[in-house]
Amino acid sequence: MIQERLSITVAGSGGAGAVTVGNTLLEAAGLTGWYARLTRSSGPQIRGGEVAATVCLSSHPIQSEPTHCDLLLALDWKNISRFADEMVLNRHSMVISDPAQGAVPDSIRDSGAHYLAMPFKALAAQAGGARPNMIVLGVAAQLAGLSRKSVEQTLEKTFHGDRRFVTGMAGVDAGIAAALPVNGLDLPSAPTPSRAERWSITGNQAAALGALRAGVRFAAGYPITPATEVLEWLALALPKLGGEFVQAEDELAAVNQIIGASFGGVPAITATSGPGLALMMESIGLAVAAEVPIVVIDVMRGGPATGIPTKSEQSDLNIAIHGLPGDAPHLVMAPTSVNDCLDTTHWAVKLSEWLQVPAIVLSNQALGQTRMIDNKPAPREWATERKVPDQVDGAYQRYQLTPDSVSPMTLPGMPGGQYTAEGLEHDESGIPSVRARDHLHQLDKRRNKLAEFDYGDYWADVEGAGSTAIITWGATVGAARELLARSPEFDGGLRLIALRLLAPEQPGPMAKMLRGVKRILVVEQSHGAQFYRYLKSGYDLSVRMRSFCRPGPVPILAVEIATQLQQWDSS
Repeated sequence: MIQERLSITVAGSGGAGAVTVGNTLLEAAGLTGWYARLTRSSGPQIRGGEVAATVCLSSHPIQSEPTHCDLLLALDWKNISRFADEMVLNRHSMVISDPAQGAVPDSIRDSGAHYLAMPFKALAAQAGGARPNMIVLGVAAQLAGLSRKSVEQTLEKTFHGDRRFVTGMAGVDAGIAAALPVNGLDLPSAPTPSRAERWSITGNQAAALGALRAGVRFAAGYPITPATEVLEWLALALPKLGGEFVQAEDELAAVNQIIGASFGGVPAITATSGPGLALMMESIGLAVAAEVPIVVIDVMRGGPATGIPTKSEQSDLNIAIHGLPGDAPHLVMAPTSVNDCLDTTHWAVKLSEWLQVPAIVLSNQALGQTRMIDNKPAPREWATERKVPDQVDGAYQRYQLTPDSVSPMTLPGMPGGQYTAEGLEHDESGIPSVRARDHLHQLDKRRNKLAEFDYGDYWADVEGAGSTAIITWGATVGAARELLARSPEFDGGLRLIALRLLAPEQPGPMAKMLRGVKRILVVEQSHGAQFYRYLKSGYDLSVRMRSFCRPGPVPILAVEIATQLQQWDSS
């Protein structure tokens, strides 16, 4: 039976080259016309440890993780048990390993997968000293039906034609020859030639690109897994556009530096993960009070505390929405896919600049570090604009109470535009004040400019028109979309509501989306049902509701959502 997609996992110790094989397979598949997705899993070590790269190939866009692994290629068995929960093997799976690396673990043998021994290390030595991972690359390419030419083109680009390319291709050829006698895998149907432009990108890279498209020209940050790639990409790209990147000494310095840059009129951004976001909270509150636009990308990982740095979760929702002291309205939004990291970050900068408010973008490891071969989205025609006066006439009131609650913001050096910007409460001119009337007016102002703004249709995606609604956000949207695409038979049909704007709440638009809905399943990757509780507190949801929540690192799959609905039907 021809399946819809093919899943290949390469596992081994850190430094064995598993991720190199995964990246090469992904790019070679793209050259051949496939859609492809690469996810990686590793331990918390800075260097070494275990690592696995999973490549999924399909003739259609890939929405979520595969249900099982079709082919497992093990460079060695060190710490392979740490991937047991994430690497599902069954009787349809094939496992290939080097017998010189030791016996196959019981968990692998007991899975029912077909096992084949292949001497990767010996074949590499016979191929003129190639690395064993190049043997594995050749085996994987042959069994996946990828052409030698596509692999050759990818390796040539990777190694720039030097000696590593020559020895690498020798290893690939040896791997292809070794795999020729092996019965092939059930391959997806061949891709239909497409004129659509495709690209290879990770969520972290897409977020950084979205920031640049929105006009960001300053970034500061402190390295932290899994957000570091956002900062690395910006560090290389910003100087080409006349911008600046600063590696700060810590997260506190990073957020304060982007506040300073934005105060000076330059759209600014930083990226971090949960522990770093916690450190930034006081200064984000300063930006709320001083009405200075900034964007903070939080690439979430497993928590609490340092948690599981290299695995994914959606458990920073509470701190992102409620973590600031006092009544501090701000934007919280989340991309719904790897590609959407581009537009959501662009949108975050646009809204932050116009509304003069901090925006927190909640990505996570499953989006940020996943690489996709996918259709390239068309550029958005979104202009980033800050309300800046042409000149100042009379006494300047930085925090003037205006009809839309957004006050013109002068830039340093503008004649007559001086004002105090700090965390103390203030009157309309910016002078610190302890008067109850000033405090109330400024609280209303900061609330109203967000609550009364028209966010349009982009705040959430609605797909389907069934009476059963799945409400979800972030990385779990892909699994729900896949479920809808398969059109399972549920009484009344399905409807997906994927929130992109998490705060402020949108009760009116949500009510329109829920017309005709009789029950709601809330799906999220957290242990404490944070999203479910937030929806219950912020929206008038009078229909039957259930929560399907599970912490990371194992992703939520479409089949699991279907099971939840089936159990609900039968209860």
